[in-house]
Amino acid sequence: MSYDILQMIIFICLLTAITVPLGSYIAKVFTNQHTFLDFIAKPVEKLIYKITGIDDKHEMNWKEYALSLIAFNILSIIVLLAIQMLQGSLPLNPQKLKGITSWHLALNTAVSFVTNTNWQAYKGETTMSYLTQMLGLTSQNFLSAATGMSVAIALIRGISRHSTKNIGNFWVDMTRSIIWLFLPMSFLLSLILTQQGVIQNLSSYVEVHTIDGLKQIIAMGPVASQEAIKMLGTNGGGFFNANSAHPFENPTPLTNMLEMLAILAIPASLPYAFGKMVKNTKQGWAIFGTMLILFIIMLGTTYYSEKTGNPIISQIKITGPSAMEGKEVRFGIANSALFSTVTTAASCGAVNSTLDSMTPLGGLMPMLQIMLGEVIFGGVGSGLYSMLIDAFLAVFIVGLMVGRTPEYIGKKIESYEVKMSILAILVPASTILIGSAIASVTKVGTASLLNHGPHGLSEILYAFASSAGNNGSAFAGLNSNTLFYNIATSIAMFIGRFGVIIPALAIAGNLANKKIVPANVGTFPTDNALFSVLLVVIVLIIGALTFFPALSLGPIIEQLLMNAGKLF
Repeated sequence: MSYDILQMIIFICLLTAITVPLGSYIAKVFTNQHTFLDFIAKPVEKLIYKITGIDDKHEMNWKEYALSLIAFNILSIIVLLAIQMLQGSLPLNPQKLKGITSWHLALNTAVSFVTNTNWQAYKGETTMSYLTQMLGLTSQNFLSAATGMSVAIALIRGISRHSTKNIGNFWVDMTRSIIWLFLPMSFLLSLILTQQGVIQNLSSYVEVHTIDGLKQIIAMGPVASQEAIKMLGTNGGGFFNANSAHPFENPTPLTNMLEMLAILAIPASLPYAFGKMVKNTKQGWAIFGTMLILFIIMLGTTYYSEKTGNPIISQIKITGPSAMEGKEVRFGIANSALFSTVTTAASCGAVNSTLDSMTPLGGLMPMLQIMLGEVIFGGVGSGLYSMLIDAFLAVFIVGLMVGRTPEYIGKKIESYEVKMSILAILVPASTILIGSAIASVTKVGTASLLNHGPHGLSEILYAFASSAGNNGSAFAGLNSNTLFYNIATSIAMFIGRFGVIIPALAIAGNLANKKIVPANVGTFPTDNALFSVLLVVIVLIIGALTFFPALSLGPIIEQLLMNAGKLF
Protein backbone atom coordinates (compact mmCIF):
# COMPACT_ATOMS: atom_id res chain seq x y z
CA MET A 1 0.00 0.00 0.00
CA SER A 2 2.83 2.42 0.79
CA TYR A 3 4.20 1.93 -2.75
CA ASP A 4 0.75 2.67 -4.17
CA ILE A 5 0.43 5.87 -2.18
CA LEU A 6 3.95 6.91 -3.20
CA GLN A 7 2.97 6.59 -6.87
CA MET A 8 -0.06 8.82 -6.29
CA ILE A 9 2.02 11.41 -4.44
CA ILE A 10 4.57 11.44 -7.28
CA PHE A 11 1.76 11.94 -9.80
CA ILE A 12 0.28 14.87 -7.85
CA CYS A 13 3.72 16.45 -7.42
CA LEU A 14 4.49 16.15 -11.14
CA LEU A 15 1.10 17.60 -12.03
CA THR A 16 1.63 20.55 -9.70
CA ALA A 17 5.12 21.12 -11.10
CA ILE A 18 3.69 21.38 -14.63
CA THR A 19 1.15 23.99 -13.58
CA VAL A 20 3.33 27.11 -13.41
CA PRO A 21 5.39 26.83 -16.62
CA LEU A 22 2.52 25.57 -18.77
CA GLY A 23 0.04 28.01 -17.22
CA SER A 24 2.43 30.91 -17.85
CA TYR A 25 2.87 29.80 -21.45
CA ILE A 26 -0.91 29.60 -22.00
CA ALA A 27 -1.36 33.09 -20.57
CA LYS A 28 1.31 34.44 -22.93
CA VAL A 29 -0.30 32.79 -25.94
CA PHE A 30 -3.69 34.42 -25.30
CA THR A 31 -2.36 37.83 -24.28
CA ASN A 32 -0.20 38.03 -27.42
CA GLN A 33 3.09 38.01 -25.54
CA HIS A 34 6.28 36.58 -27.02
CA THR A 35 6.72 32.78 -26.80
CA PHE A 36 9.52 30.49 -27.95
CA LEU A 37 7.27 29.04 -30.69
CA ASP A 38 6.43 32.37 -32.30
CA PHE A 39 9.02 31.95 -35.03
CA ILE A 40 7.09 29.06 -36.53
CA ALA A 41 3.58 29.55 -35.16
CA LYS A 42 3.02 33.14 -36.27
CA PRO A 43 3.69 32.52 -39.99
CA VAL A 44 1.37 29.51 -39.90
CA GLU A 45 -1.29 31.57 -38.12
CA LYS A 46 -1.08 34.38 -40.70
CA LEU A 47 -1.31 31.86 -43.54
CA ILE A 48 -4.47 30.35 -42.06
CA TYR A 49 -6.08 33.79 -41.70
CA LYS A 50 -5.16 34.64 -45.28
CA ILE A 51 -6.63 31.39 -46.67
CA THR A 52 -9.82 31.53 -44.60
CA GLY A 53 -10.35 35.28 -44.75
CA ILE A 54 -10.42 35.67 -40.97
CA ASP A 55 -9.95 39.21 -39.69
CA ASP A 56 -7.82 38.61 -36.60
CA LYS A 57 -8.27 42.24 -35.51
CA HIS A 58 -12.05 41.92 -35.29
CA GLU A 59 -13.44 41.51 -31.77
CA MET A 60 -16.79 39.82 -31.08
CA ASN A 61 -19.49 40.39 -28.50
CA TRP A 62 -20.69 37.28 -26.70
CA LYS A 63 -23.61 36.65 -29.05
CA GLU A 64 -21.43 36.79 -32.16
CA TYR A 65 -18.84 34.59 -30.41
CA ALA A 66 -21.51 32.03 -29.46
CA LEU A 67 -23.08 32.06 -32.92
CA SER A 68 -19.72 31.45 -34.60
CA LEU A 69 -18.95 28.62 -32.19
CA ILE A 70 -22.30 26.87 -32.61
CA ALA A 71 -22.33 27.25 -36.40
CA PHE A 72 -18.83 25.79 -36.64
CA ASN A 73 -19.71 22.83 -34.42
CA ILE A 74 -22.93 22.04 -36.30
CA LEU A 75 -20.98 22.11 -39.58
CA SER A 76 -18.39 19.79 -37.99
CA ILE A 77 -21.14 17.30 -37.07
CA ILE A 78 -22.39 17.27 -40.66
CA VAL A 79 -18.88 16.76 -42.11
CA LEU A 80 -17.99 13.97 -39.68
CA LEU A 81 -21.34 12.28 -40.34
CA ALA A 82 -20.63 12.33 -44.09
CA ILE A 83 -17.10 10.94 -43.68
CA GLN A 84 -18.40 7.97 -41.70
CA MET A 85 -21.22 7.10 -44.08
CA LEU A 86 -18.98 7.46 -47.18
CA GLN A 87 -16.07 5.61 -45.58
CA GLY A 88 -16.34 2.57 -47.87
CA SER A 89 -15.72 4.72 -50.95
CA LEU A 90 -12.84 6.73 -49.47
CA PRO A 91 -9.09 5.93 -49.47
CA LEU A 92 -6.86 4.77 -46.57
CA ASN A 93 -9.09 1.80 -45.89
CA PRO A 94 -6.87 -1.29 -46.21
CA GLN A 95 -9.40 -3.55 -44.45
CA LYS A 96 -12.16 -2.49 -46.87
CA LEU A 97 -14.44 -1.49 -44.01
CA LYS A 98 -17.89 -0.44 -45.17
CA GLY A 99 -19.41 2.94 -44.48
CA ILE A 100 -21.42 3.28 -41.27
CA THR A 101 -24.83 2.10 -42.47
CA SER A 102 -26.52 2.74 -39.12
CA TRP A 103 -27.39 6.44 -39.39
CA HIS A 104 -28.07 6.78 -35.68
CA LEU A 105 -24.67 5.29 -34.78
CA ALA A 106 -22.97 7.66 -37.25
CA LEU A 107 -24.90 10.60 -35.80
CA ASN A 108 -24.06 9.57 -32.25
CA THR A 109 -20.35 9.31 -33.10
CA ALA A 110 -20.36 12.67 -34.91
CA VAL A 111 -22.04 14.48 -32.02
CA SER A 112 -19.81 12.63 -29.58
CA PHE A 113 -16.48 13.73 -31.07
CA VAL A 114 -17.58 17.27 -31.89
CA THR A 115 -18.76 17.86 -28.31
CA ASN A 116 -15.46 16.53 -26.86
CA THR A 117 -17.34 13.55 -25.40
CA ASN A 118 -15.91 10.70 -27.48
CA TRP A 119 -18.62 8.30 -26.36
CA GLN A 120 -18.06 5.19 -28.47
CA ALA A 121 -20.90 2.79 -29.18
CA TYR A 122 -18.71 0.86 -31.64
CA LYS A 123 -15.40 -1.02 -31.83
CA GLY A 124 -12.84 1.31 -33.35
CA GLU A 125 -10.58 -1.27 -34.98
CA THR A 126 -13.44 -3.08 -36.74
CA THR A 127 -15.60 -0.08 -37.62
CA MET A 128 -13.51 2.94 -38.61
CA SER A 129 -11.02 3.18 -41.48
CA TYR A 130 -7.71 4.97 -41.13
CA LEU A 131 -9.10 7.98 -42.98
CA THR A 132 -12.11 8.19 -40.68
CA GLN A 133 -9.88 7.83 -37.62
CA MET A 134 -7.50 10.56 -38.79
CA LEU A 135 -9.50 13.06 -40.85
CA GLY A 136 -12.73 12.57 -38.95
CA LEU A 137 -12.06 11.63 -35.34
CA THR A 138 -8.53 12.91 -34.66
CA SER A 139 -9.28 16.26 -36.31
CA GLN A 140 -12.26 16.70 -34.03
CA ASN A 141 -10.07 15.85 -31.06
CA PHE A 142 -8.13 19.01 -31.87
CA LEU A 143 -11.12 21.16 -32.78
CA SER A 144 -13.37 20.21 -29.86
CA ALA A 145 -10.55 20.78 -27.37
CA ALA A 146 -9.84 24.16 -28.97
CA THR A 147 -13.52 25.05 -28.65
CA GLY A 148 -13.48 24.42 -24.90
CA MET A 149 -10.24 26.35 -24.52
CA SER A 150 -11.70 29.30 -26.43
CA VAL A 151 -14.73 29.55 -24.13
CA ALA A 152 -12.52 29.53 -21.04
CA ILE A 153 -10.33 32.28 -22.47
CA ALA A 154 -13.40 34.32 -23.41
CA LEU A 155 -14.73 34.05 -19.84
CA ILE A 156 -11.36 35.11 -18.44
CA ARG A 157 -11.44 38.16 -20.71
CA GLY A 158 -14.94 38.94 -19.48
CA ILE A 159 -13.64 39.00 -15.91
CA SER A 160 -10.45 40.94 -16.66
CA ARG A 161 -11.87 43.53 -19.07
CA HIS A 162 -14.24 46.37 -18.23
CA SER A 163 -16.61 48.75 -20.02
CA THR A 164 -16.59 46.77 -23.27
CA LYS A 165 -18.92 44.36 -25.02
CA ASN A 166 -16.11 42.42 -26.71
CA ILE A 167 -14.66 39.15 -25.42
CA GLY A 168 -12.30 38.23 -28.26
CA ASN A 169 -12.56 36.41 -31.57
CA PHE A 170 -13.61 32.76 -31.62
CA TRP A 171 -11.70 31.94 -34.82
CA VAL A 172 -8.49 33.48 -33.49
CA ASP A 173 -8.78 31.79 -30.09
CA MET A 174 -9.38 28.40 -31.67
CA THR A 175 -6.53 28.83 -34.16
CA ARG A 176 -4.05 29.89 -31.49
CA SER A 177 -5.10 26.99 -29.24
CA ILE A 178 -4.26 24.46 -31.93
CA ILE A 179 -1.08 26.01 -33.33
CA TRP A 180 0.61 27.14 -30.12
CA LEU A 181 -0.63 24.44 -27.76
CA PHE A 182 -2.22 21.24 -29.02
CA LEU A 183 -0.12 20.58 -32.13
CA PRO A 184 3.36 20.96 -30.58
CA MET A 185 2.42 19.11 -27.39
CA SER A 186 0.75 16.30 -29.33
CA PHE A 187 3.73 15.98 -31.66
CA LEU A 188 6.14 15.64 -28.75
CA LEU A 189 3.94 13.20 -26.82
CA SER A 190 3.30 11.04 -29.89
CA LEU A 191 7.07 10.66 -30.44
CA ILE A 192 7.54 9.51 -26.84
CA LEU A 193 4.59 7.10 -27.08
CA THR A 194 5.95 5.64 -30.32
CA GLN A 195 9.34 5.10 -28.72
CA GLN A 196 7.62 3.26 -25.88
CA GLY A 197 5.79 0.89 -28.20
CA VAL A 198 2.54 2.59 -29.21
CA ILE A 199 2.10 1.71 -32.88
CA GLN A 200 2.01 4.31 -35.67
CA ASN A 201 1.57 2.99 -39.22
CA LEU A 202 -0.80 2.71 -42.17
CA SER A 203 -0.27 -1.01 -42.71
CA SER A 204 -2.91 -3.62 -43.32
CA TYR A 205 -3.91 -5.71 -40.35
CA VAL A 206 -1.53 -8.58 -39.62
CA GLU A 207 -2.60 -12.21 -39.55
CA VAL A 208 -0.63 -14.36 -37.10
CA HIS A 209 -0.77 -17.94 -35.86
CA THR A 210 -1.12 -18.42 -32.13
CA ILE A 211 0.66 -21.13 -30.10
CA ASP A 212 -2.61 -23.09 -30.29
CA GLY A 213 -2.36 -23.10 -34.07
CA LEU A 214 -5.28 -20.71 -34.52
CA LYS A 215 -5.34 -17.61 -36.68
CA GLN A 216 -5.58 -14.16 -35.13
CA ILE A 217 -5.89 -10.75 -36.76
CA ILE A 218 -3.73 -8.05 -35.16
CA ALA A 219 -5.08 -4.55 -35.83
CA MET A 220 -2.64 -1.88 -37.03
CA GLY A 221 -3.02 1.85 -37.55
CA PRO A 222 -1.92 5.42 -36.79
CA VAL A 223 -2.47 5.05 -33.05
CA ALA A 224 0.22 7.20 -31.37
CA SER A 225 -0.86 10.40 -33.14
CA GLN A 226 -4.47 9.90 -32.08
CA GLU A 227 -3.50 8.79 -28.58
CA ALA A 228 -1.56 12.00 -27.91
CA ILE A 229 -4.38 14.44 -28.68
CA LYS A 230 -6.91 12.02 -27.22
CA MET A 231 -5.24 12.63 -23.85
CA LEU A 232 -4.04 16.23 -24.16
CA GLY A 233 -7.43 17.37 -25.47
CA THR A 234 -9.29 15.38 -22.77
CA ASN A 235 -11.16 13.58 -25.55
CA GLY A 236 -10.74 9.93 -24.58
CA GLY A 237 -11.91 8.08 -27.70
CA GLY A 238 -9.71 5.05 -28.21
CA PHE A 239 -8.40 3.71 -31.50
CA PHE A 240 -9.10 0.26 -30.09
CA ASN A 241 -12.20 -0.96 -28.28
CA ALA A 242 -10.13 -1.71 -25.16
CA ASN A 243 -9.01 1.93 -25.11
CA SER A 244 -6.01 2.64 -22.86
CA ALA A 245 -6.02 -0.90 -21.51
CA HIS A 246 -4.85 -2.05 -24.96
CA PRO A 247 -1.06 -2.63 -25.13
CA PHE A 248 -0.88 -0.84 -28.48
CA GLU A 249 -2.31 2.30 -26.87
CA ASN A 250 -0.72 2.06 -23.43
CA PRO A 251 2.11 -0.49 -23.36
CA THR A 252 4.30 0.43 -20.37
CA PRO A 253 4.16 1.96 -16.87
CA LEU A 254 5.83 5.06 -18.31
CA THR A 255 3.15 5.54 -20.98
CA ASN A 256 0.50 5.00 -18.31
CA MET A 257 1.98 7.79 -16.19
CA LEU A 258 2.51 10.10 -19.18
CA GLU A 259 -1.03 9.58 -20.43
CA MET A 260 -2.49 10.40 -17.02
CA LEU A 261 -0.34 13.53 -16.81
CA ALA A 262 -1.34 14.48 -20.36
CA ILE A 263 -5.03 14.30 -19.43
CA LEU A 264 -4.71 16.81 -16.58
CA ALA A 265 -1.74 18.90 -17.75
CA ILE A 266 -3.70 21.65 -19.51
CA PRO A 267 -6.79 21.63 -17.21
CA ALA A 268 -4.53 21.89 -14.13
CA SER A 269 -2.48 24.69 -15.71
CA LEU A 270 -5.46 26.79 -16.76
CA PRO A 271 -6.23 28.11 -13.22
CA TYR A 272 -2.69 29.52 -13.05
CA ALA A 273 -3.11 30.98 -16.55
CA PHE A 274 -6.36 32.51 -15.30
CA GLY A 275 -4.52 34.08 -12.37
CA LYS A 276 -1.88 35.52 -14.69
CA MET A 277 -4.47 36.94 -17.07
CA VAL A 278 -6.46 38.66 -14.30
CA LYS A 279 -3.15 39.87 -12.82
CA ASN A 280 -3.64 38.04 -9.52
CA THR A 281 -2.04 34.60 -9.39
CA LYS A 282 -3.51 34.00 -5.92
CA GLN A 283 -6.92 33.79 -7.58
CA GLY A 284 -5.61 31.03 -9.82
CA TRP A 285 -4.09 29.13 -6.90
CA ALA A 286 -7.39 29.34 -5.01
CA ILE A 287 -9.17 27.65 -7.94
CA PHE A 288 -6.36 25.12 -8.32
CA GLY A 289 -6.48 24.36 -4.59
CA THR A 290 -10.21 23.68 -4.77
CA MET A 291 -9.73 21.28 -7.65
CA LEU A 292 -6.83 19.50 -5.94
CA ILE A 293 -8.71 19.02 -2.65
CA LEU A 294 -11.66 17.46 -4.45
CA PHE A 295 -9.34 15.30 -6.56
CA ILE A 296 -7.56 13.89 -3.49
CA ILE A 297 -10.89 13.14 -1.79
CA MET A 298 -12.17 11.24 -4.84
CA LEU A 299 -8.87 9.43 -5.44
CA GLY A 300 -8.53 8.36 -1.81
CA THR A 301 -12.08 7.04 -1.67
CA THR A 302 -11.76 5.14 -4.95
CA TYR A 303 -8.42 3.57 -4.00
CA TYR A 304 -9.62 2.60 -0.51
CA SER A 305 -12.74 0.94 -1.89
CA GLU A 306 -10.85 -0.96 -4.58
CA LYS A 307 -8.08 -1.99 -2.19
CA THR A 308 -10.65 -3.21 0.33
CA GLY A 309 -12.42 -5.08 -2.44
CA ASN A 310 -15.40 -7.37 -2.05
CA PRO A 311 -15.77 -8.77 1.49
CA ILE A 312 -17.71 -11.76 0.20
CA ILE A 313 -14.58 -13.02 -1.57
CA SER A 314 -12.60 -13.20 1.66
CA GLN A 315 -15.44 -15.06 3.35
CA ILE A 316 -15.01 -17.98 0.95
CA LYS A 317 -11.30 -18.14 1.83
CA ILE A 318 -9.91 -16.67 -1.40
CA THR A 319 -6.78 -14.67 -0.59
CA GLY A 320 -5.11 -11.84 -2.46
CA PRO A 321 -6.63 -8.75 -4.08
CA SER A 322 -10.38 -9.19 -4.49
CA ALA A 323 -10.98 -6.27 -6.86
CA MET A 324 -8.83 -7.26 -9.85
CA GLU A 325 -11.72 -8.14 -12.14
CA GLY A 326 -11.67 -5.83 -15.15
CA LYS A 327 -8.17 -4.55 -14.37
CA GLU A 328 -4.91 -5.06 -16.22
CA VAL A 329 -2.41 -7.03 -14.12
CA ARG A 330 0.39 -4.78 -15.39
CA PHE A 331 -1.35 -1.73 -13.88
CA GLY A 332 -2.88 -3.23 -10.76
CA ILE A 333 -5.35 -1.65 -8.36
CA ALA A 334 -3.45 1.58 -7.64
CA ASN A 335 -2.88 2.66 -11.24
CA SER A 336 -6.38 1.57 -12.22
CA ALA A 337 -7.91 3.65 -9.41
CA LEU A 338 -5.67 6.61 -10.25
CA PHE A 339 -6.41 6.43 -13.97
CA SER A 340 -10.19 6.18 -13.46
CA THR A 341 -10.08 9.16 -11.09
CA VAL A 342 -7.98 11.20 -13.51
CA THR A 343 -10.09 10.45 -16.57
CA THR A 344 -13.40 11.29 -14.88
CA ALA A 345 -11.98 14.35 -13.13
CA ALA A 346 -11.36 15.60 -16.65
CA SER A 347 -13.89 15.29 -19.44
CA CYS A 348 -11.82 12.43 -20.83
CA GLY A 349 -13.32 9.02 -21.52
CA ALA A 350 -10.01 7.14 -21.70
CA VAL A 351 -9.89 4.14 -19.37
CA ASN A 352 -7.31 1.47 -18.54
CA SER A 353 -9.76 -0.72 -16.62
CA THR A 354 -13.46 -1.59 -16.67
CA LEU A 355 -15.46 0.72 -14.43
CA ASP A 356 -18.35 -1.76 -14.39
CA SER A 357 -16.11 -4.22 -12.53
CA MET A 358 -15.20 -1.81 -9.76
CA THR A 359 -16.74 -2.03 -6.32
CA PRO A 360 -19.99 -0.02 -6.00
CA LEU A 361 -18.26 2.73 -3.99
CA GLY A 362 -15.27 2.67 -6.35
CA GLY A 363 -17.63 3.10 -9.32
CA LEU A 364 -19.58 5.81 -7.52
CA MET A 365 -16.60 8.18 -7.33
CA PRO A 366 -15.97 8.44 -11.10
CA MET A 367 -19.71 8.85 -11.64
CA LEU A 368 -19.94 11.57 -8.98
CA GLN A 369 -17.00 13.46 -10.46
CA ILE A 370 -18.86 13.70 -13.76
CA MET A 371 -22.11 14.66 -12.05
CA LEU A 372 -20.41 17.49 -10.17
CA GLY A 373 -19.91 19.14 -13.55
CA GLU A 374 -16.39 17.84 -14.10
CA VAL A 375 -14.98 20.82 -12.25
CA ILE A 376 -12.24 18.76 -10.57
CA PHE A 377 -9.71 20.03 -13.13
CA GLY A 378 -12.25 19.12 -15.78
CA GLY A 379 -11.84 19.15 -19.53
CA VAL A 380 -9.66 21.52 -21.53
CA GLY A 381 -11.32 24.87 -20.85
CA SER A 382 -14.59 23.35 -19.71
CA GLY A 383 -13.22 22.52 -16.27
CA LEU A 384 -12.15 26.10 -15.61
CA TYR A 385 -15.28 27.83 -16.88
CA SER A 386 -17.48 25.36 -15.00
CA MET A 387 -15.54 25.94 -11.77
CA LEU A 388 -15.75 29.71 -12.25
CA ILE A 389 -19.51 29.35 -12.56
CA ASP A 390 -19.50 27.59 -9.18
CA ALA A 391 -17.28 30.40 -7.86
CA PHE A 392 -19.88 32.98 -8.89
CA LEU A 393 -22.51 31.08 -6.92
CA ALA A 394 -20.15 30.80 -3.95
CA VAL A 395 -19.60 34.57 -3.72
CA PHE A 396 -23.33 35.12 -4.21
CA ILE A 397 -24.07 32.90 -1.22
CA VAL A 398 -21.45 34.74 0.83
CA GLY A 399 -23.03 38.03 -0.25
CA LEU A 400 -26.37 36.86 1.08
CA MET A 401 -24.72 35.97 4.40
CA VAL A 402 -23.09 39.36 4.94
CA GLY A 403 -25.77 41.47 3.28
CA ARG A 404 -23.60 42.86 0.47
CA THR A 405 -23.62 42.72 -3.30
CA PRO A 406 -21.25 39.83 -4.09
CA GLU A 407 -18.06 40.61 -5.99
CA TYR A 408 -15.53 38.45 -7.81
CA ILE A 409 -12.20 39.96 -8.84
CA GLY A 410 -13.59 43.47 -9.00
CA LYS A 411 -16.85 42.58 -10.75
CA LYS A 412 -20.28 42.62 -9.10
CA ILE A 413 -22.07 39.29 -9.38
CA GLU A 414 -25.69 40.29 -9.87
CA SER A 415 -28.93 38.58 -10.79
CA TYR A 416 -27.99 38.02 -14.45
CA GLU A 417 -24.77 36.16 -13.60
CA VAL A 418 -26.55 34.10 -10.95
CA LYS A 419 -29.36 33.13 -13.32
CA MET A 420 -26.91 32.09 -16.03
CA SER A 421 -24.80 30.17 -13.51
CA ILE A 422 -27.83 28.27 -12.21
CA LEU A 423 -28.89 27.55 -15.79
CA ALA A 424 -25.44 26.15 -16.60
CA ILE A 425 -25.70 23.79 -13.63
CA LEU A 426 -29.35 22.77 -14.06
CA VAL A 427 -29.24 22.02 -17.80
CA PRO A 428 -26.76 19.07 -17.70
CA ALA A 429 -28.09 17.85 -14.33
CA SER A 430 -31.67 17.78 -15.62
CA THR A 431 -30.52 16.03 -18.78
CA ILE A 432 -28.85 13.28 -16.73
CA LEU A 433 -31.81 12.71 -14.43
CA ILE A 434 -34.56 12.94 -17.07
CA GLY A 435 -32.68 10.69 -19.51
CA SER A 436 -31.98 8.12 -16.79
CA ALA A 437 -35.59 8.22 -15.62
CA ILE A 438 -36.94 7.55 -19.10
CA ALA A 439 -34.44 4.74 -19.76
CA SER A 440 -35.09 3.02 -16.43
CA VAL A 441 -38.88 2.79 -16.89
CA THR A 442 -39.10 1.86 -20.57
CA LYS A 443 -38.50 -1.48 -22.28
CA VAL A 444 -36.17 0.05 -24.86
CA GLY A 445 -34.07 1.41 -22.02
CA THR A 446 -33.89 -1.67 -19.80
CA ALA A 447 -33.52 -4.13 -22.69
CA SER A 448 -29.87 -3.10 -23.08
CA LEU A 449 -28.90 -3.84 -19.48
CA LEU A 450 -26.50 -6.63 -18.58
CA ASN A 451 -27.35 -6.38 -14.89
CA HIS A 452 -30.55 -5.56 -13.06
CA GLY A 453 -31.25 -4.14 -9.63
CA PRO A 454 -29.15 -1.21 -8.36
CA HIS A 455 -26.19 -2.12 -10.57
CA GLY A 456 -28.40 -1.88 -13.65
CA LEU A 457 -29.53 1.57 -12.57
CA SER A 458 -25.87 2.53 -12.12
CA GLU A 459 -25.20 1.51 -15.73
CA ILE A 460 -28.02 3.77 -16.94
CA LEU A 461 -27.04 6.67 -14.67
CA TYR A 462 -23.44 6.47 -15.78
CA ALA A 463 -24.38 6.42 -19.47
CA PHE A 464 -26.35 9.64 -19.24
CA ALA A 465 -23.89 11.27 -16.83
CA SER A 466 -21.00 10.44 -19.15
CA SER A 467 -22.93 11.80 -22.14
CA ALA A 468 -24.32 15.00 -20.62
CA GLY A 469 -21.04 15.59 -18.79
CA ASN A 470 -19.15 15.18 -22.09
CA ASN A 471 -16.89 12.57 -20.50
CA GLY A 472 -17.39 9.61 -22.83
CA SER A 473 -16.16 6.81 -20.56
CA ALA A 474 -18.51 3.84 -20.34
CA PHE A 475 -19.55 1.93 -17.26
CA ALA A 476 -19.83 -1.11 -19.56
CA GLY A 477 -22.54 -3.71 -19.18
CA LEU A 478 -24.90 -1.53 -21.22
CA ASN A 479 -25.47 -2.12 -24.92
CA SER A 480 -25.68 1.49 -26.05
CA ASN A 481 -25.62 0.80 -29.80
CA THR A 482 -29.39 0.85 -30.17
CA LEU A 483 -31.71 3.40 -31.75
CA PHE A 484 -32.91 4.57 -28.33
CA TYR A 485 -29.52 5.03 -26.70
CA ASN A 486 -27.81 6.45 -29.78
CA ILE A 487 -30.45 9.16 -30.10
CA ALA A 488 -30.89 9.75 -26.36
CA THR A 489 -27.18 10.08 -25.64
CA SER A 490 -26.69 12.27 -28.74
CA ILE A 491 -29.26 14.70 -27.36
CA ALA A 492 -27.64 14.51 -23.91
CA MET A 493 -24.18 15.23 -25.34
CA PHE A 494 -25.35 18.20 -27.37
CA ILE A 495 -27.36 19.76 -24.53
CA GLY A 496 -24.64 19.02 -21.97
CA ARG A 497 -22.03 20.79 -24.08
CA PHE A 498 -23.81 23.87 -25.35
CA GLY A 499 -26.17 24.19 -22.40
CA VAL A 500 -23.11 25.22 -20.37
CA ILE A 501 -21.11 27.03 -23.06
CA ILE A 502 -23.86 29.53 -23.95
CA PRO A 503 -24.51 30.66 -20.34
CA ALA A 504 -20.74 30.89 -19.77
CA LEU A 505 -20.34 33.17 -22.79
CA ALA A 506 -23.37 35.22 -21.72
CA ILE A 507 -21.73 35.73 -18.32
CA ALA A 508 -18.46 36.69 -20.04
CA GLY A 509 -20.20 39.33 -22.15
CA ASN A 510 -22.08 40.79 -19.22
CA LEU A 511 -19.01 40.94 -16.96
CA ALA A 512 -16.88 42.54 -19.67
CA ASN A 513 -19.40 45.38 -19.91
CA LYS A 514 -19.16 46.17 -16.18
CA LYS A 515 -16.83 48.56 -14.43
CA ILE A 516 -14.16 47.44 -12.00
CA VAL A 517 -15.27 47.81 -8.38
CA PRO A 518 -12.33 48.58 -6.04
CA ALA A 519 -11.98 46.17 -3.12
CA ASN A 520 -12.92 47.54 0.31
CA VAL A 521 -13.26 46.31 3.89
CA GLY A 522 -16.56 44.60 3.08
CA THR A 523 -15.20 42.64 0.10
CA PHE A 524 -14.97 38.90 0.69
CA PRO A 525 -11.49 37.75 -0.41
CA THR A 526 -11.55 35.05 -3.08
CA ASP A 527 -7.81 34.42 -3.28
CA ASN A 528 -7.18 32.46 -0.09
CA ALA A 529 -7.59 29.01 1.45
CA LEU A 530 -10.90 29.93 3.09
CA PHE A 531 -12.50 30.58 -0.29
CA SER A 532 -11.08 27.30 -1.63
CA VAL A 533 -12.71 25.39 1.24
CA LEU A 534 -15.98 27.27 0.74
CA LEU A 535 -15.92 26.44 -2.96
CA VAL A 536 -15.30 22.76 -2.19
CA VAL A 537 -18.35 22.75 0.08
CA ILE A 538 -20.52 24.50 -2.53
CA VAL A 539 -19.53 22.01 -5.24
CA LEU A 540 -20.25 19.02 -3.00
CA ILE A 541 -23.55 20.41 -1.70
CA ILE A 542 -24.84 21.14 -5.19
CA GLY A 543 -23.91 17.62 -6.30
CA ALA A 544 -25.36 15.99 -3.19
CA LEU A 545 -28.67 17.81 -3.35
CA THR A 546 -29.06 17.13 -7.05
CA PHE A 547 -28.01 13.50 -7.39
CA PHE A 548 -28.14 11.88 -3.94
CA PRO A 549 -31.63 10.35 -4.40
CA ALA A 550 -30.64 8.71 -7.68
CA LEU A 551 -27.27 7.54 -6.36
CA SER A 552 -28.97 6.13 -3.27
CA LEU A 553 -30.94 3.75 -5.47
CA GLY A 554 -27.83 2.78 -7.45
CA PRO A 555 -24.25 2.45 -6.20
CA ILE A 556 -24.92 3.45 -2.57
CA ILE A 557 -27.54 0.76 -1.89
CA GLU A 558 -25.47 -1.73 -3.88
CA GLN A 559 -22.46 -1.06 -1.62
CA LEU A 560 -24.59 -1.56 1.50
CA LEU A 561 -26.06 -4.77 0.15
CA MET A 562 -22.61 -6.06 -0.85
CA ASN A 563 -21.37 -5.46 2.70
CA ALA A 564 -24.41 -7.39 3.90
CA GLY A 565 -23.47 -10.33 1.67
CA LYS A 566 -25.81 -9.83 -1.31
CA LEU A 567 -24.64 -9.38 -4.90
CA PHE A 568 -26.37 -8.60 -8.20
